[in-house]
Amino acid sequence: MDEGNTFLNALVGAVVTAVSASFIPFSPVLGGALAGYFQGGTRSDGLKVGAISGAIALVPVVAVLFLVLSFLGFVSVGSGEGVFPFAIGGVIVVFVFVALAVYTVGLSALGGWIGNYVKYDTDVDL
Repeated sequence: MDEGNTFLNALVGAVVTAVSASFIPFSPVLGGALAGYFQGGTRSDGLKVGAISGAIALVPVVAVLFLVLSFLGFVSVGSGEGVFPFAIGGVIVVFVFVALAVYTVGLSALGGWIGNYVKYDTDVDL
């Protein structure tokens, strides 16, 4: 990879996160670690590229979650009964989106730091 090309390294990490998310627990750490390893530089550079990687990986996840929650809301309103009052449903949706963002971006940033650590302070060579 191109050491120092932040966008390319973050994109590689985001693709790894998105592909491995369905079968590897805590996959944002793996994607962020690859991005941080490829980025090089200082620990803060690894942290930054990991966070960017997580933000990029968050886009398709949020889009799918938005479609699923929209469908559930449509079905709920269409039933006439309304499973949740709108205020409670809105709070739950906001909480889910914030928790997902913290999980994905936070773990990717941690992975970026770990990837940078592995590159400079261990004997592991990818």
